[in-house]
Amino acid sequence: MATIQASILLSRSASPSPTPTPKAQTHRLSARKLNGQQKFHTITKTSTERHRNRINTRKEAEPNIEASEELHSIMNLVADRAVMHQNIGIQRDNWNHLLLTSINGMTVTAATMAALAAVSGEGNSLLALKLSSTILYAAATGVLLVMNKIQPSQLAEEQRNASRLLKQLHEQIKSGITLRKPTSNDVKDAMERVLAIDRAYPLPLLGAMLDKFPKAVEPAVWWPKEMRNQKESFGGGKGEGRRNGWSKELEEEMRGVVGVMKRKDSAEYLRLSKLVLTVNKVLAVTGPWLTGLAAVGSALVRTPWVGSWAVVFGVVFGALATVVNTIEHGGQIGMIFEMYRSTAGFFMLMEESIESTLEERAAEERENGEVFETEVALKLGRSLSELKNLASFSSSFTSSSSSSNSESTEEYASKLF
Repeated sequence: MATIQASILLSRSASPSPTPTPKAQTHRLSARKLNGQQKFHTITKTSTERHRNRINTRKEAEPNIEASEELHSIMNLVADRAVMHQNIGIQRDNWNHLLLTSINGMTVTAATMAALAAVSGEGNSLLALKLSSTILYAAATGVLLVMNKIQPSQLAEEQRNASRLLKQLHEQIKSGITLRKPTSNDVKDAMERVLAIDRAYPLPLLGAMLDKFPKAVEPAVWWPKEMRNQKESFGGGKGEGRRNGWSKELEEEMRGVVGVMKRKDSAEYLRLSKLVLTVNKVLAVTGPWLTGLAAVGSALVRTPWVGSWAVVFGVVFGALATVVNTIEHGGQIGMIFEMYRSTAGFFMLMEESIESTLEERAAEERENGEVFETEVALKLGRSLSELKNLASFSSSFTSSSSSSNSESTEEYASKLF
């Protein structure tokens, strides 16, 4: 019996350790599968999010790339257009010099021939001198009529202005592309500005040329007219804190500067434009009349029933025509008129720029106030302190506008023109 129990104990001690149950193995396998599924789900989710981000990035970047390409195309076109206007401006300035020299040469030669015919002409020589003088006067009259119609000096000034504005627009587009991502609105704005310059300073002479003797003088406008819905002032005048560089004092300063430009600078240059236009009209009519009368006088030299008056008409009126043409085209009266008109447009643009900026209700949507103030001061040729003094003087002027000599003592806004 004892032997049997001992053998049973030995067999139990020699038997191997029990193996894990199938239930424990199932839990471990399930945990591994869950971990694998979680990792797979995490990897799939991450890749999906990356793909979505790439799609969104492409959608956001594609319009900017297209806008940037369009702006680069517009910028190249503007640069080419600026060179074109510059070359045509040089050509039309040459017209002014060459035509003036030719007309004065023909007029002086015709007057000399008329004088020679009156002094020493006989027979065929008299007829030749009279006929040559009359032909030269008639040719000078015809060329002068065309020259007075197109005003080459004014045409040259128009093209110089267009070239300068296109170069300025080119630099603005270039800096806009460099500093920030362009949008479709930037493309639209650039195209509108190019077309506005084309309308203000057209290239062709036939059909599109600006009227050189308009009935009503208006400032030159080379910028697109923007329709603004918000006409209320920023913040309704509330708040004293500075927002985006703007304050109540700065707004009042800008309004004062606009008031000075409207009362003094814009009004003065419009007045000068009208004065120069009147002088140019008188000279443009007088020149052809003088050469025409001189042609009639030279044709009647040594005619018995006219007497010596024919020589007076043929010689004196020719000399007077030379003087008038030299004053009109040598003095470039048309160019002066266009310069005054463009200067009035410059002040009009500044007024609209300041007023439209003040009409923005949110300060964040405006240009930085300090930067804007500096730009206005530099465009007017003033320092910041001088600009503040001008605005304070403007406010005192409006409060004491009843005095008779206030307007005469008020200072002009610009020190450049």
